[in-house]
Amino acid sequence: MTETVKLYALGHRDVRTYGAAALFAVGNVVLPQLFHLVPQGGVTWLPIYFFTLIGAYKYGWQVGVLTAILSPLINSAAFGMPALVAVPAILLKSVLLALAAGYAARRFRRVTLGLLLGVVLAYQVLGTLGEWAMQGSLYAALQDFRIGMPGMALQVVGGYLFVKHLIRK
Repeated sequence: MTETVKLYALGHRDVRTYGAAALFAVGNVVLPQLFHLVPQGGVTWLPIYFFTLIGAYKYGWQVGVLTAILSPLINSAAFGMPALVAVPAILLKSVLLALAAGYAARRFRRVTLGLLLGVVLAYQVLGTLGEWAMQGSLYAALQDFRIGMPGMALQVVGGYLFVKHLIRK
């Protein structure tokens, strides 16, 4: 399943970078609220990362990093989720996701399920190591791998479909 899609690399001097990041951050605020209606929806489906992946893959790492930083901060301030204690680990994973997605899109200039799987595994493995270092608990750091596999699958498959089909421009 390989298809070349139009990918962009918006820079920090381009006003579209901030507009795109704001839109993706809104998506990362709304989507988690929907998933939190289901018990354990946030930790199972990992919705706060979804639009960070899309933004970084489609529009470049700078859009992704802005989305990655804004999303957990807005969610935590507005809704108390994620809990303040979890924000540093989520920020770490979000930024790693943005960098990995932006790199993969720029390097390979196409979207495939395999590439997105690699992006998701890269940020999760590195983020888990960072979270372990921050929290001192491997068990807690492995939560996404213990509970969040459906969310990782959603990121790979949903991200692929979103980048390939829903964002045509």
